[in-house]
Amino acid sequence: MTELDAVYAFAVAFMVAVLLTPLTARFARTVGAVDQPKSRGLGRGSTPLLGGLAIFAGTLVAGLIFIETTHRTHDRFVGILIGGALITVVGAIDDRFDLHPAVKLLGQVVAATIPVAAGVEVTNITLPFFGAIDFGSAGGPITVIGIVAMMNVVNFSDGVDGLAAGVCAISAAAFAIIAFDLDRSHAAILAACTAGAAAGFLVHNFPPASIYMGDCGANLLGFLLGCIAVEGAVKTQAVLALVIPLVVLAVPFLDTTFVVLKRMKYKRKVYIADANHFHHRFNRIGFSERKTLIYLYAWTLLLGAFAVSLRFIPYSDNHGHLNTGWSLVVLAFALVVAAASAYLVYVLEILKLRRLSAVRIRRVRPDAEQHEVDADVQRQMETGEFEALNRRG
Repeated sequence: MTELDAVYAFAVAFMVAVLLTPLTARFARTVGAVDQPKSRGLGRGSTPLLGGLAIFAGTLVAGLIFIETTHRTHDRFVGILIGGALITVVGAIDDRFDLHPAVKLLGQVVAATIPVAAGVEVTNITLPFFGAIDFGSAGGPITVIGIVAMMNVVNFSDGVDGLAAGVCAISAAAFAIIAFDLDRSHAAILAACTAGAAAGFLVHNFPPASIYMGDCGANLLGFLLGCIAVEGAVKTQAVLALVIPLVVLAVPFLDTTFVVLKRMKYKRKVYIADANHFHHRFNRIGFSERKTLIYLYAWTLLLGAFAVSLRFIPYSDNHGHLNTGWSLVVLAFALVVAAASAYLVYVLEILKLRRLSAVRIRRVRPDAEQHEVDADVQRQMETGEFEALNRRG
């Protein structure tokens, strides 16, 4: 398997997803798997779900054609396919019948257990300055928890047309490059298949979307990215094996962490959706869906590029000795990434929102004292509950 195989796999998965997504939309309407507009959502009308079926088909077809397994990787690849099929079915049933959260969680755990039982398991990791850490028998349960967490991270962040598909396509492409460099060609091809299928679905899901991926697609992409991260990076002796997936997937991880902590702070149920995700906040400060996507795609691309650079910039000889010049290059890149992340999270999400909120209050209550305006803005910032804002007030 070569890098050219990955390009072909991406192309085949892309075409299969592009061609099957409209058929999936018709099937979804036939069986009644249709999403209705919600007060917290950004959708404009009833939209068919089950787009994950096309994503699974694209990944499956391309994977069966281009992934050449060995006696060491065959069982793991089959386990990933079976687990992926199961979580797609569970998600599809949820899209149609709205399963109880406990039932969905059970389905996620069972689906994640299948590839882990087949060998997709992290038994040890190597951390900078700490060396190797052996998980022993706890490796299996830890891996299951990690894959389930990845499913929910993607599912939580899937709240605006094109967001989850685009972010996952970019992340999978980054994983493909990194996995090839780590000599994990089967994981690299699977990542390319996933990226292609997600990108193909995005053709129909980019705003204004004609179909949503639904829980079957969000859970599937989270499942695949989790397995790819394990097989392509974490399950290696590379020093930054654990750091790389966290960097690549930082955008959905940060979004989910922020939302979950906010719900816990105000004693809300973690699994009950609200309107405090990054994309909701961008919308409230006047960003269109497409501009929101551009910012979040760019952020993901920047993080993915940084993760890839950690594999290709020769800042270390892999024996604990750093190259001063290249280390400074990596540090400079890291500072750029950190500055961009701070800009998006702090400036766009807090400072600009604070200013626009104060403007709105002034227009609604022109006689309000400054301390009253400040108190109102502070209350809104703490609770995360705002009235709709736009650039024109």
